[in-house]
Amino acid sequence: MELSKEKLLDFYQTMATCRAFESRVSELFAAGKIPGFVHLSLGQEAIATGVMACVEKDDKVGLHHRSHSEMIAKGGNTNQMMAELFGKATGICKGKGGSMHLADMEMGILGANGILGAGFAIAAGAAFACRYNETNDVTLCLFGDGQSNRGPIHESFNVASLWKLPIVWICENNGFGLSNPVKGHLATDNVSDRASAYGMPGVTVDGNDVVAVYETTREAVNRARRGDGPSLLEFKTWRWHGHFEGDPGNYKDPKDQAEWLKKDPLLSLGNKLIHQKYATQADLDAMQAKSEARIDEAVKFAEESPWPDVSELYTDVYDRQL
Repeated sequence: MELSKEKLLDFYQTMATCRAFESRVSELFAAGKIPGFVHLSLGQEAIATGVMACVEKDDKVGLHHRSHSEMIAKGGNTNQMMAELFGKATGICKGKGGSMHLADMEMGILGANGILGAGFAIAAGAAFACRYNETNDVTLCLFGDGQSNRGPIHESFNVASLWKLPIVWICENNGFGLSNPVKGHLATDNVSDRASAYGMPGVTVDGNDVVAVYETTREAVNRARRGDGPSLLEFKTWRWHGHFEGDPGNYKDPKDQAEWLKKDPLLSLGNKLIHQKYATQADLDAMQAKSEARIDEAVKFAEESPWPDVSELYTDVYDRQL
């Protein structure tokens, strides 16, 4: 179907904000202002944007350690997100989660997870809760191609299909599990090929095409909400940076890198908007400037925020009644 001008412009603004946030985080990390590990999804913005446009406020989302853009696309507060990366008290997790453990239960964000593959069972549990409580909510579980080979995914796939849980499994296949290319760790051509073993539909789509991502996800979400069970979606894309900030990515073929950079999802959508006369280049520049200004505000907020007090060290970490 042909999406409206308003929907496509909204996609562009969201993708521009994701790009601006992560580009600035890369600069701040290199300058030593952000502690810990940072994993960026630059070049993958179409997936976060298309997927999160399909969910409702109360739907649940399980994330992985490369999920800044997903949180932004679901409506995350970029001031609080940036403060969290800085380790400040005003952060969305009070400065205790950092980049790899962003969570916001009020938004339905169950939390990013630094343990490879640990989010599968959590998401399956959330989907079971949706079914048990008869809420009509849907759970999304996002993961990378490297995570697709972990043991918990198979247990979670099986129980979700057996009980027809309202969940959509979404693989962001960016070509590498850390530094290992997909062909070195995956025995099938596609992650989605595994869906048939669990009696659920599986599909592989261009992850740099935000419209294709949106339409594919919407169909799977509607299917889950109807009570027809889970689906496995695979969106193929490319990670522009190394596995983490500081990783030079020398394992990448420079020719592959150059070819994928030409497939920039933000540039592709911008060209589509101009071709359909929905926007001019000046309009797109203004939208990008708006996103940059939003991130400027987020950085200012984070830099001016206080550090957590030492008295808060164990708050929200341990239950002292145990």
